[in-house]
Amino acid sequence: MKFSKILKSRYGGLLLFSLIFLSLSFLIRSILLIKDFDKVDLNFFTFIKIYAFGLFYDLVAISYFIIPFVFYLLVIPDRLFNTKIHRWISYFFFIITIGILVFSGIGEWFFWEEFSVRYNFIAVDYLVYTHEVISNIQQSYPMSIIIFGMLLLSASLFALVKKRFDIVINSKSRFTSRLTTSLILWLIPLLAFYSIDKSSAEIRENSYSNELAHDGIYQIFSAFRNNELDYKSFYQSIDDKEAFTNLRSLLKTPNSEFLSDDVFDVTRQITYPGDDKSYNVMLITVESLSASFFTKFGNTKHDITPNMDTIINQSLLFTNFYATGTRTVRGMEALTLSLPPTPGYSIVKRPNNEGLFTLGSVLKSKGYQSNFIYAGNGYFDNMNYFFENSGYNIVDRKAFLDKEITFENAWGVCDEDLFAKATQVADSAYKVGKPFHNFIMTTSNHRPYTYPDGKIDIPSHSGRKGAVKYTDYAIAKFLRDAKKHAWFKNTIFVIVADHCASSAGKTSLPVKKYHIPLIIYAPEIIQPEENTSLASQIDFAPTILGLLNMDYKSKFFGKDILLDKPNRALLGTYQKIGLLRNNQLTVQLPTKRTEAFQVIDLDQNTKKLDQHELKDAITYYQTASYLFHHKLYNYK
Repeated sequence: MKFSKILKSRYGGLLLFSLIFLSLSFLIRSILLIKDFDKVDLNFFTFIKIYAFGLFYDLVAISYFIIPFVFYLLVIPDRLFNTKIHRWISYFFFIITIGILVFSGIGEWFFWEEFSVRYNFIAVDYLVYTHEVISNIQQSYPMSIIIFGMLLLSASLFALVKKRFDIVINSKSRFTSRLTTSLILWLIPLLAFYSIDKSSAEIRENSYSNELAHDGIYQIFSAFRNNELDYKSFYQSIDDKEAFTNLRSLLKTPNSEFLSDDVFDVTRQITYPGDDKSYNVMLITVESLSASFFTKFGNTKHDITPNMDTIINQSLLFTNFYATGTRTVRGMEALTLSLPPTPGYSIVKRPNNEGLFTLGSVLKSKGYQSNFIYAGNGYFDNMNYFFENSGYNIVDRKAFLDKEITFENAWGVCDEDLFAKATQVADSAYKVGKPFHNFIMTTSNHRPYTYPDGKIDIPSHSGRKGAVKYTDYAIAKFLRDAKKHAWFKNTIFVIVADHCASSAGKTSLPVKKYHIPLIIYAPEIIQPEENTSLASQIDFAPTILGLLNMDYKSKFFGKDILLDKPNRALLGTYQKIGLLRNNQLTVQLPTKRTEAFQVIDLDQNTKKLDQHELKDAITYYQTASYLFHHKLYNYK
């Protein structure tokens, strides 16, 4: 079909839109190139690549963008398509669509100004924090002028193509002809989805050139799909070999021996004297259980953890323990993988996360039955997929019979029902003579904060304090009931948080908002003690395996806290990653920026960056990212 014929058909509107899209993309790419002209290392071939690759990604972005419009043009009959009402509706949506392109282009300028990259996962992440982002934009830029300019440009662009657009509105077509055209237009994004990603056309010589060669809107699609930040593109890095050499020194412990001379292989043989202990491990991961809720950690205003405050006195308590992130999947990642929180979404939610080296896979190889027991539907946040491909059996909401549920809300069954199911699973494993490891994930301490009436002295649905106190009640009840079972004396119970109840603070990584309890309760096995070693969730798995006195091959980044004090904690958000050590917090931020703080009693003050601390921080995160992406952190 000739160009002029397409322009006169009902699909001519898509062609007009595509031409505007390409023109705006060319303009944006050129403006950004001029802005950082001195950083591009420009020559003739690079110049051609920037615009050729750019055109390629622009066309892919257009193919995604027009999918719903193609469907609309297919199904609407001529008798409606050619009406005056439809014409005005079409004007409205065409102008709005142009406005989106203009708004995106203006946004790209500001995004580039701050990050020196096109839209990516950071932009997607910002969409989650709508209030903060909008407030920041309003305070940073003259929004009234920008919006007026955006509307003026959109109207001007529409005015230029209105006559052509009117020809489109008056066109006629047959359904069979429209179906053929629509199928072709849908085939393009389908093929692109499965065959093209942001690395399909790259200019590797210069990161600025490579970013210019991409399309911002395509990058949004790609970021939604990939959910991560490339470490070396956004954070300070060192030579990979140097990083792994340094990592080996950081991971070395008195009872470990590297099994290969290959510096990139972190596999170690961990050895403990004597025989393995076949203790069961009952891990209770509590939703949003901040250390600040406990009287032990200074809460004198509210008595909301009376039972756990008592349990603490009978347990091995770690008082200087930290979450690695601010979401449940980050806690799960650290507790199972013993891996630093790599930038972007948690590994639990990423593609290609099958068969990784986890606590569950180690215990399974030793004859344990490992189970992930969750109160809700485990498809949420990809939890079921991750755990069932990491050595765990899945027991989620679908496994509960109606008679086993006394109360539930949007997030799943109440904690009492969850613990009753965990007891049932433990009984089944004990019956067949298998030691077990149950990873239990609670949900009651989560909005809407509802729980069964009559259990505690705070009414349901009255806020977090009540939810915390109900969880405290349910845990105590669970432990009392467990004492009636034959496996109790041979079981290690662990109470730990997935993350704190709040992560907001005045600094980029507020340490006090990562402080969580780690309580190990096993009255027949472990003597009560208070451990003040600085550690984080990645140290949980090696510490538990140490309590089991278990020899095993390890790739874990964590250490057995009771054998070789880590004296460091790794913590982060999606974008900011930090190393806490020696009363210093070293923070890495996107676009290779860094911050440093002195941390005394959980209070932070800005300090001068220590290069040795920065090197170790780089080492932990760069190597973790490398191992995951090169499939070197797999169990086999």
